[in-house]
Amino acid sequence: MISVTVPVFNEADSIPILYEKIRGALQPLGRAWELVLVNDGSDDGSQEVMDRIASGDPLVKVIHLRRNFGQTAAMMAGFDHAEGDIIIPMDGDLQNDPADIPRLLQELERGFDVVSGWRKHRRDGPLTRNLPSWIANRFISVISGVHLHDYGCSLKAYRRSVIKGVKLYGEMHRFVPIYATWNGAQVTEIPVTHYPRRFGTSKYGLTRTFKVILDLLVVKFLSKYAQKPMYVFGGFGLGSLAVSVLCGLWATYLKLVDGISLVQTPLPLLFVFTGVTGVMCILMGLLAELLTRTYHESQDKPVYLIRATRNVDARSPFRRLADVRR
Repeated sequence: MISVTVPVFNEADSIPILYEKIRGALQPLGRAWELVLVNDGSDDGSQEVMDRIASGDPLVKVIHLRRNFGQTAAMMAGFDHAEGDIIIPMDGDLQNDPADIPRLLQELERGFDVVSGWRKHRRDGPLTRNLPSWIANRFISVISGVHLHDYGCSLKAYRRSVIKGVKLYGEMHRFVPIYATWNGAQVTEIPVTHYPRRFGTSKYGLTRTFKVILDLLVVKFLSKYAQKPMYVFGGFGLGSLAVSVLCGLWATYLKLVDGISLVQTPLPLLFVFTGVTGVMCILMGLLAELLTRTYHESQDKPVYLIRATRNVDARSPFRRLADVRR
């Protein structure tokens, strides 16, 4: 089944047109499909429009969130309620073209796990939207190692298996291809159609770029150090302790050789400050290690992912061990 998920915030005029376009793109495919509309706290009548569409078409699911939680949370709600083995998120403002969905599916059939849309000819403001987006996309590609032209394009196609268990926060919906790559997914990108906005105004501004950068730092940390946080905290801690030792030795040298009193330099203060900082970082690293082990062991979460097996019992090794102990 194909599940198309659409987060909606104040798009009452766009929803009926979008529904007809999605239906027109999916029906000729001859495959089971559903449309999941997530109302992210709209106050312009979108709720009534969505309910009316759902009442006339059982293939349309509607989820109304209690308030506006943001695009990432609404997209996560769509993922959670989608039943298809292929999930296709897209925007609800008519700037994405549902006619591109068959092309995304063709790429999945070629063996890819994630197909990302690329708004090659983007129809937005060149300075307020396109330029910051271009800079952010290059920055994300360099930092993450997953090279895509357009992380911000919502129109993508995922196999359910590669995003199973993914939890999104902040503005991290654009980083789903990175999460999928961690799970061993094969990612590709194709140009898609992009239209200028027909109704309403954009909900995004330049401040969103800074949020994306901060979220990228979180993604980078999780990709490298989620299972070994001590490498980060301990590294800062050892660095601070090294600076502390140097400050202490320098202050001692100035006192004994040059006769400069300790109170005449900031070195003793730096010695204490960096020393305490180093100890605190190491202790925080130890605490983070305990939390990491609790996270994995309390929920039986594996620290590895298996792509395929041959002649291996389908049951987990923990269950087989329990059977032996009985």
